[in-house]
Amino acid sequence: MIIPVRCFSCGKVIGDKWEEYVKLLRDDVTEGSQNSYSNRDAMDQLGLKRYCCRRMVLTHVDLIEKLLQYNPMERTKERLARDG
Repeated sequence: MIIPVRCFSCGKVIGDKWEEYVKLLRDDVTEGSQNSYSNRDAMDQLGLKRYCCRRMVLTHVDLIEKLLQYNPMERTKERLARDG
């Protein structure tokens, strides 16, 4: 869903680092530069040193955008408008 605010193991705040992490990886792919950021380099730059915090960021799957596409109220409104 959305990135947790704190690491489950140590309690360090990691929620504010997700957008920057994705931006570092995305910018590197679009630029195609030789000095590319790996996952390790991006996490080092963000200050994620502990393996528990790295796990939280590395294994996160961002599903919120996909879930927002499935709004059941929109379908019921369309059905009511269609049926009369």
